[in-house]
Parts: sequence; C-alpha cells; structure tokens
Amino acid sequence: AAAEPPLRWEPRCRQQLRHLQDGAGIAARLPPRLKGRWVSTGCEVRPGPEFLTRSYLFYANRLFKAHQFYYWDPSCRDPSYSLVIKGKLRLRQASWITRGATEADYHLHKVGIVFHSQKAMREVAAWINQTSGEGCSGFLPPGRAWAPGTLYELLSAKTERDCTAALGFAMHELSLVRVEQHYQPLLQPQQSGSQLVEELYLGDIHTEWVERLHYRPTGYQRPLQSAVHHVHPCPACGIIYRADEHHPPILPTRAQLPMQLSGSWVSTHCEVRPAVLFLTRYFIFHGNNHTWEGYYYHYSDPLCKQPTFTIYASGRYTQGIPSSKVRGGTELTFKVTQARVTPMDQVTVMMLNSSEPGSCGLTSSWSAGVEQDITPTNGCLALGIKLPHTEYELFKTEQDRRDRSLLYVGERPTDGSSPDSPDKRPTSYQAPLVQCAGASQEFSNYISLKYLGKKDANGNKALKPFPVAFLLFIALLVLRWD
Repeated sequence: AAAEPPLRWEPRCRQQLRHLQDGAGIAARLPPRLKGRWVSTGCEVRPGPEFLTRSYLFYANRLFKAHQFYYWDPSCRDPSYSLVIKGKLRLRQASWITRGATEADYHLHKVGIVFHSQKAMREVAAWINQTSGEGCSGFLPPGRAWAPGTLYELLSAKTERDCTAALGFAMHELSLVRVEQHYQPLLQPQQSGSQLVEELYLGDIHTEWVERLHYRPTGYQRPLQSAVHHVHPCPACGIIYRADEHHPPILPTRAQLPMQLSGSWVSTHCEVRPAVLFLTRYFIFHGNNHTWEGYYYHYSDPLCKQPTFTIYASGRYTQGIPSSKVRGGTELTFKVTQARVTPMDQVTVMMLNSSEPGSCGLTSSWSAGVEQDITPTNGCLALGIKLPHTEYELFKTEQDRRDRSLLYVGERPTDGSSPDSPDKRPTSYQAPLVQCAGASQEFSNYISLKYLGKKDANGNKALKPFPVAFLLFIALLVLRWD
C-alpha cells in the first residue's frame, strides 16, 4: 500500500475513524440470541415519511410479540395508531449475501390495530376500504365512531384474513437479523468501568412504498437496543418499554436545532447498505463558501476491517430550506464535481483494470493503495460514479444525550440509484454522523487510512486473499457509492 501522507487533521476525527477500523470493540454472535425485549432509542423515520417507535419481545419458544407505534409528528409525541403483531420466528443459516447477518423465517399469527383518534380511524379505514380485497372491504363501516382502546383485527392466520397491505405493512425486517455487543464507558465522573450494550439490527425497509410488501432486505434499519443492556442515558427507552397498544409512548420534547453544517462529521459505526456495501463516511462542510468534501471508505466485512476501496468526492451545496414533506428535515442540493478513487485490494484492482477504456481513470493503470483522479473520465462507470452530478438531499441535525451534535443524511434509494431529481429526494435518513470538529477546525487534507493486512516475507504489508466464492460474487456486483 502507499505510504501514508503527513496528517494535520483534527485528532478526534482521526481517533474515531481509527476506532471504527479497529472494529470499535464490537462482538457479534452467530446465531444471535434474541430472547428478551428490544426497544427504539428515539423517534424513527421510515420512508414515506412514517414516524414510529418499536418494542419487540422475543420468547424462548420462538414466539414473538411486537409493538409498532405510529405518530403524526417527527418527535413521536402525537400518536396516530398502534399495531400489535404476534407470530413465530425461526433462525436459519448465516446469510451468504449480507456477511455477519443471520437469515430467518417468520410466520404471522395475528396483527391488531388500536386507533388513537377519530382522524386516524377515518384515514386508515379509508385506505383499507379502497385498496383491499373482498374480505376487507367492510373493515370499518363509514361513519363508525372512534372507540378508545378498541383493538381491531387486521390479520388472522386462523381465518386467513389479511387487511395489512393498505398500510404498507410487512414484517420482512425479521428475515435478516444481527445482534451486536459492545461496552460503553460509564459517564459519571465518580464511576469507572463500562457497561454492556446490545443492539438488534433488523432488515431495512424499501424506500419505495410499492416495493415494501415483497422486498427481502440485504441491509439494516436503525437498531433496537436491549431493554436491559442499552446506552445510558436513554429517556425514551424506559417510556417505550412501559408502553402497550392502548398506551403508546409519548417521547420527551426535544429542542429543534438550526441546521449548522460547517465542520467535520464522521460515522459512529460501520454502516451497512443494501446490495452488500460496508462503509464508513467522513464529511467536511465549508460554510463560508458552501463547498464540501466527502470520504467514503468501503470494506468487505461487517466490522469495516478489510478495506476494498476509498472514494474522495467534492463539490458545492445550496442553502438549505425546510422540508415541506418531512417535518424537521432540511432540503439541500449537492453538486459533485470532482472525485478520486483508491483501490485497497486486488479484487477491486482487477475490476478497475478490466473496465472499459476511458470509463474509469487511466486504462489498466490501477494498483492497490495508489489514488487516481477520475474527474477527467467523468467518473468511474465500474463504481457507478458519474461526474458532474447533482443530488437532491434531505438533512437533519440533532443533539444526543451526551450533547454531541449528530447529522442525519438522507437514506439512499434501495435500488442503488441516485437521488438525482427532486422527486427522488429522500424521505428518511441514514445512520447519523457525529461532529468531530467545528467550523474553526476545518481541514482539507486527504485522510488515508493505512491498509490493514498481513506482512509478507520482507516485512511489507501484503494483500489478504479473499475466498473464491466472495471474489466471484464481487465480480458480479455493480458496485455503487454513497
């Protein structure tokens, strides 16, 4: 690999990237242990947008009872309706598509709905009456008065009735499962040591509403945390834990933060994308001239330890305006004008060197650890990068319970395409980035993470070979960047 250039960037950003590349102290059991209750740690946003919180209980006998609480607002303070879902889950083999995940089969026994207002009842009944088949057309008679606390049956395996499709409801998230464990340092100054945190990653929700009902996930959504072993402090955890379909959780009020992009932001963990992409992200926003830089470190494993390639991109962005579609979000437009690629393993080198001449940098000139500018070839066809390129984005900033600033960037389309038109602007978010340097600490030095590999006989870093099956799989993929 190429020698690492002199580094003059903010220590906290470097420390976080190193921490992630070292595995971030994460352990994952295969197969995972699911027994117990798992809860949301805050208000979640799904494509649509939909605002919800979740509380899932798994029993030792494979049965489960799941609650999904839906809201009108992005703070999860104004409940619309609640679903109670009962069924059975059977863990199967390790996924050969999404490394580190376990595939599962599930069977739904019952799904019930409780409305929390006349408005919610009227809207849902209209959806069901309009879009469902014979057995659901009279789900609720027009003009039926709202009865607080009444549970209406949407699905029953016994009677073979299923009126859930109108809600875009599916539990395919249960078909892909991963449980991670790590230790969180105790926050109180007088305490030393750490505490266990367990997170449950379930399959991602398709960004297109019509695709939800039959989409089989290959990525994850925001994780649930163990009700016993969760990050502290977590005011929402206890509220959601104590809730049920008749008493939906009302989350604490949180101050709306103005959109302050300037500074440096980095991933909080190894991220997983649909179509088998593992990556960490690092962004620098220069507020004084509205320019940005982004570094995308791609890996072949779910702990982000085995690098495959790195992308550097830069360009300009517009002044943000409040989103009318996703309350609490800000709409921006990003222009990507320059990009550079560094292949980090032999699989990527082979792929780039066999790409069509003139479509990705200098023909047959790629080698591991050496960066190349792909701007003159208008991007890199093999990696799905087109230059220049415009993306219509959705951003949101929050503060976590440790007073750190978090940045949520719009979720990428599940089909691997780009949000390159206003109608494809995201309505949900990716995993958050954490601010690691403020505007006064901005920098633009290229961050080259040293290649992690075994040493050869001469003491030099050697490239790790990949299993043949994985090499063939990668060769068949059309890799995309975020």
